[in-house]
Amino acid sequence: MDIHQILSRYAVGERNFNGANLHQANLSDTDLSGANFGGADLSGANLSQANLSGCDLSRANLTDADLSGANLMGANLSEINLIGADLVNVNLYKTNLSRADLRSANLVRANLVWANLTEAELSGADLSGANLSQANLIGSNLNEAELSGADFTDATIIEYEMSGAVHIGLSHKWVTWAGGC
Repeated sequence: MDIHQILSRYAVGERNFNGANLHQANLSDTDLSGANFGGADLSGANLSQANLSGCDLSRANLTDADLSGANLMGANLSEINLIGADLVNVNLYKTNLSRADLRSANLVRANLVWANLTEAELSGADLSGANLSQANLIGSNLNEAELSGADFTDATIIEYEMSGAVHIGLSHKWVTWAGGC
């Protein structure tokens, strides 16, 4: 299924694109809210400024995808592959990122308020200036992550998850410690 088929089917009300192959597709500035792209291949795709709110992208491959400025509010991104993805200024408010692989992802100034990041892999990710207020980071890996200027107000995190993290400007008083090992 190519981009034109996806867009024309979406325009007539179809929302199930489970497993679609959209490798390196250009879907920037498109509205695909509420669509199901579970298990889809969107690696290298351009989804910048796209509206993907409420989408199901669980188990999808978005390696090296450009999602800068995209709206993924309330989306299901569980078990997604976002290795090396560009997520600058992305809206991930109340998004499910449980068990997501975000290694080396660029999340500068990302909105992750109330995001579920349980067991997420964030090693080497750049979270500079990101808002992680109220986020759930239990079991996540933040080793070698860049956290300068990140806001962890009332986030739930276990202290050992931050070992080796660059945490310039991070204050433990902002964080709800959920116990540790």
